[in-house]
Amino acid sequence: MRRAREVKLDWQGDARELDRLYWLAQGGKHKAQVKPSNYTWRECIETWRRDPIAGQGKLKPSTKASYRRTMDAIMAKNGAKDMRKTTRQAVRAALENLAETPRKASRHAQTISLLWNYAATELDWPLGENPARRLARYKPAREIEPWPAWMVEKLDSAPENVRIAARLILGTGQRPNAAITMRRDQINGEWMRVRDEKGDKWLEVFCPKSLRDFTASLPIRGDHFLARNLREPLGYQGVERAFRAWRKGLGENAAPYTMHGLRKLAIVELAEAGSSDAEIQSVTGQSAEMVAYYRKRANKRALSKIAQERRK
Repeated sequence: MRRAREVKLDWQGDARELDRLYWLAQGGKHKAQVKPSNYTWRECIETWRRDPIAGQGKLKPSTKASYRRTMDAIMAKNGAKDMRKTTRQAVRAALENLAETPRKASRHAQTISLLWNYAATELDWPLGENPARRLARYKPAREIEPWPAWMVEKLDSAPENVRIAARLILGTGQRPNAAITMRRDQINGEWMRVRDEKGDKWLEVFCPKSLRDFTASLPIRGDHFLARNLREPLGYQGVERAFRAWRKGLGENAAPYTMHGLRKLAIVELAEAGSSDAEIQSVTGQSAEMVAYYRKRANKRALSKIAQERRK
């Protein structure tokens, strides 16, 4: 007879919370069921911060502050995870997700490398090779190429998760991760709430009819457009991996383009439609400098068309 373990659900009278906790327990992911990992990122970071000699104590206040922001982000996302399970591929994927902010990407790699070396040499943890070694030199390109029209047209041949993610990124102007984890209830009639991950805030923007029609046509598999199950979304890495496989099948001409390029294409399309910089920022949440850069590219395209057509 199979032994069952009782898990108390502290739902506090909230039916939605009860539903969430129930599915966590069903999947063996409730906090009462999860066995704490050893050698976690949180333990390493907290020990490093307390260490006055080999850890935080030897740094200048400004350097401490810059590391603190990155370490807080690591703890929020991976604090309970076993450091030994961190792969170089996962670190590269995290840096790719920070492609629009090169300094932040470099600091992220530096921080992982610093903590890994500290745990290995000062704490004598049984870690393997540093997965961030030499990646602190990683410099994501500042100029991300907007997708060309031919590649957008090829989306009909893409895997479903890639196709949906691409349409959400292009239609909302959000970062790939924010689009991939987008909930169905973020679209309400003609309006939608989108996530500005960099500014850590929510924006309410108009939802174009094309995006409303597209999302309405998608099968309902959970709370999210890209659903892992009823309550959780798919992860960025899985969708990005599927995108790279699809892109490879398109040939060498597709190689320069990333999922972030769809966000830049959103700027170009809005600029070509006559939107002002302020209007583009209100939709995409991107910086004035970024909008100005891609608007300039859009303007050059438009001017070249006018100039060439005069030769007819």
